[in-house]
Amino acid sequence: MSPRSTLVLVLLAIVLTLALAAGIIAGALASWDNATIPAAITRAGVAFAGAPSLGIAFTAVIVSVLP
Repeated sequence: MSPRSTLVLVLLAIVLTLALAAGIIAGALASWDNATIPAAITRAGVAFAGAPSLGIAFTAVIVSVLP
């Protein structure tokens, strides 16, 4: 396995871990804000979906800059 593909896999693992954490935190904060369960799940889903979008774009920029 090349070092570049190892870097991509590590960065994607970090992105997915942070996305999961963002979704959990957003759901907990919505729940503490007295939102209904469906609203809290929706907010968590939006946070979970938004984080990988930014993370994958950032990963693509990093990989494209490397020689």
